[in-house]
Amino acid sequence: MPPQSPLEHPDRFVRRHIGPDEQEVAEMLRTVGAASLDELIEQTIPKTIRVRQPLRLPPAKTELELLDLAQSLAARNDPWRSFLGMGYSDCVTPPVIQRNVLENPGWYTQYTPYQAEVSQGRLEALLAFQTMVGDLTALPIANASLLDEATAAAEAMHMMESFRGADDRRALFLSESCHPQTIEVVKTRAEAHAIEVVTGDPRAFDFTKKVFGVIVQYPATDGAIDDWREVVERAHAGGAMVAMACDLLALALIVPPGELGADIAVGSAQRFGVPLGYGGPHAAFFACKSEFVRRLPGRIIGVSTDSHGKPALRMALQTREQHIRREKATSNVCTAQALLANVAAMYAVYHGPAGIRAIAERVQTLALALASGLRSLGVTVARRDFFDTLRIEGDPSKVEAWLSAARSRKMNLRRIDARSIGIALDETTSAAEVDSLLGVFGEGRGPIPACEDLARQSSARDRPAYARTSPYLTHPVFNEHHSETEMLRYLRRLEGRDISLVHSMIPLGSCTMKLNATAEMMPITWSRFSRIHPFAPVEQAQGYQAVIRQLEAMLSEITGFPAISLQPNSGAQGELAGLLVIRKHHQSRREGHRDVCLIPASAHGTNPASATMAGMRVVVVACDEMGYIEVGDLEAKAKEHAKDLAAFMVTYPSTYGVFEEPIERICAIVHEHGGQVYLDGANLNAQVGLCRPADMGADVCHVNLHKTFCIPHGGGGPGMGPIGVAQHLARFLPGHPVIDPFDHAASGGRGGRRDERIGPISAAPWGSASILLISWAYIAMMGPDGLKRASEVAILNANYVADRLHPSFPVFYRGKRGRVAHECILDTRGVKRTAGVEVDDIAKRLMDYGYHAPTMSFPIAGTLMVEPTESEAKAELDRFCEAMIAIRAEIRAIEEGALPRDDNPLKHAPHTAEAIASSDWKHPYSREQAVFPTHWTRDRKFWPAVGRINNALGDRNLICTCPPFAP
Repeated sequence: MPPQSPLEHPDRFVRRHIGPDEQEVAEMLRTVGAASLDELIEQTIPKTIRVRQPLRLPPAKTELELLDLAQSLAARNDPWRSFLGMGYSDCVTPPVIQRNVLENPGWYTQYTPYQAEVSQGRLEALLAFQTMVGDLTALPIANASLLDEATAAAEAMHMMESFRGADDRRALFLSESCHPQTIEVVKTRAEAHAIEVVTGDPRAFDFTKKVFGVIVQYPATDGAIDDWREVVERAHAGGAMVAMACDLLALALIVPPGELGADIAVGSAQRFGVPLGYGGPHAAFFACKSEFVRRLPGRIIGVSTDSHGKPALRMALQTREQHIRREKATSNVCTAQALLANVAAMYAVYHGPAGIRAIAERVQTLALALASGLRSLGVTVARRDFFDTLRIEGDPSKVEAWLSAARSRKMNLRRIDARSIGIALDETTSAAEVDSLLGVFGEGRGPIPACEDLARQSSARDRPAYARTSPYLTHPVFNEHHSETEMLRYLRRLEGRDISLVHSMIPLGSCTMKLNATAEMMPITWSRFSRIHPFAPVEQAQGYQAVIRQLEAMLSEITGFPAISLQPNSGAQGELAGLLVIRKHHQSRREGHRDVCLIPASAHGTNPASATMAGMRVVVVACDEMGYIEVGDLEAKAKEHAKDLAAFMVTYPSTYGVFEEPIERICAIVHEHGGQVYLDGANLNAQVGLCRPADMGADVCHVNLHKTFCIPHGGGGPGMGPIGVAQHLARFLPGHPVIDPFDHAASGGRGGRRDERIGPISAAPWGSASILLISWAYIAMMGPDGLKRASEVAILNANYVADRLHPSFPVFYRGKRGRVAHECILDTRGVKRTAGVEVDDIAKRLMDYGYHAPTMSFPIAGTLMVEPTESEAKAELDRFCEAMIAIRAEIRAIEEGALPRDDNPLKHAPHTAEAIASSDWKHPYSREQAVFPTHWTRDRKFWPAVGRINNALGDRNLICTCPPFAP
């Protein structure tokens, strides 16, 4: 893009983000046979939906201008010292982990580890996370993280519900001592499934009634530690399962849930080194008894062996996940919080069991000292047994005075009710802060005791009676890396076992693995963004509020929807939120019976899973031989279900990589029969600046910020899935029980009454707020012209790859004018017949060429879906194409008999350094062909850490904690 003015800064961000320069664009246009980008776009996108006016967004900022602006907004945040608790704690991110994991593109640009042979580093870290969780909860099975504690509790509800069988139990008992956001998120999910939520004191409840499950908080939201054994026994006797929402650090000192008899434990690993970030992203955990493993939501990392008999890691039991089970899934979990789970796991590795216990003991000692000091001042501390949180009681006038005194010291205390407040301490709390807290309550009361003196006076008898005696973190990985030197080397060793965007293009269709620019990432770890509690008063987060308002306005302009909710913290969460909004809309019109959701056969697995989670019945709409939705079948089924039609879910451009011409007619058909149109925004990268979902007739659209808008995938998470909605749906967008987002952000005037909105979707008001900075920065630096250019080049790159590879691997679907959208599907099925080569063989062989495979066997079995993105330069596209062409030549050698079907480079891929160094080389192809098939692999070789992994063995012999080292 040439400068528009002689005064324009020459080093514009758009030049850094978009890979091909003007000359390369011209060369690629010649290859695809288009005279210009405009002509290519005219041939790709239906004319009737094209946007003719530029996006109404501010001009692009340079990186320097953006960082200066971010600094000025950070200065508007005023991070008071928050003692609010409720599942969020300030903590210390060890610098060696912050610099080498959280801020390291070798860790944050990895993809979900579906190709396990080139993902062994992050798989090992996630296995350590599972082991850490299993040890601390004393439950044998744990997953590799969920989104946040509240949604993890909701997943526990669904899991317990799935075990009720034909029983008529339709109620969940939810302890009133749970965090308020957890209670409300669980209620949001329960309503869609017609589950009655009963809240109260579990110690006084009769579980022989209609309850299938129980959720309690441990310790309670006000800090109390209760011995839940008697409650668990009564619940089990009454036929109910029990889940405990736990504090992971507290479990270092108190009896763990597994020893109390709990079936499930959930919670947040945030305080294990993950910054507050105004609400996220944070890794939640979910652990359970072994017999429940096949219904465990999310991803599980398991141990298997590779083709050489060496231990190797992989994602286990994938057939239970939503992308396989679709509408039969009991969960729609798609995005995990892998990057944050890795940070938490490495925090445990770095500190080890002794270090974790010492941190926990120090926090509790400070809490005991504070309690002792308060009692000496005549202040009522309500609970005898606690870990880090105190409940202080007094008459309303005292409560007001205490809160006022705390505010004068720039301290946030929690108002529990009119007569009580909460004070939660954490790893960063100092003795001086405890002294200041005592000063809040001791004004005018004479001498105030000092924390140091109070701590020395505390003794073992002051600690809770429920002390833990069982060991944890006993595996060597938690006991060998406690110096920074050893930790640094361990982190680098893990990083070196993974392919990420620092090595090569990751050409995954429907996943959009584009540049995550350094300037976009920098602000998230600045202390004025990272150390703000999500429930701090918004006056202390005005910088965040400005970012939120601006990002809402940006996404509104890009999508065409007048109202935006930033709360959903994954794409699947966005789907669920959007469908619940549609459900609420129908209920408001006294049409709550509408529960049919039409979904094309080509849809992502999360679509039918989310519809089921929203309480809808899924009806599949057929696609024709060209991959298009069969409009006749849609019309027939919309008519058939007209009385009950709630929604139609459509991905646009389609999962088959084409812009369907009659999209406006499709939307009109749904509207004519009383339904609403949900547009899955997974493929928005082909639309920005070129067309808008709202203009096509859609009513709701979720936006994957971790795809189109550059939040990195982080090895499987974090992500964000905001939704945009039409004006008639705005009043139903999700609220929050602690801080209502519509009281403060840009959509405030369009949010409707609180009783009209659906309940919260995520634990925090604005979801994973800290990573909103990334998308805000990307849009600001690209500007309206740059965003449009990105979409155009994404489409150009996809067509270039499609045309170059079509002679080797035919492109499965094209639009009516012969073009693909931003991705293309390569048909590899023919070589199975001619050479015995499976699509899996091609995927593994690509590793020897230094590439992660494209999306495999989705949406069509035996194919590869490629999405090159706009960030990849022509040279990298050519390398990938040359690799694929070279693999086709190797297949041809098999077809012609030059290589045997069962002993060739594809069948034995990937080749490890250990394998080719072995003296026992008996293959009919050379070592050189195995590992250096092209000239560039000699210069930039990525060595897979293991050979091909035996997936079936790992599922038959499930091991999902760190295995013992061989003697």
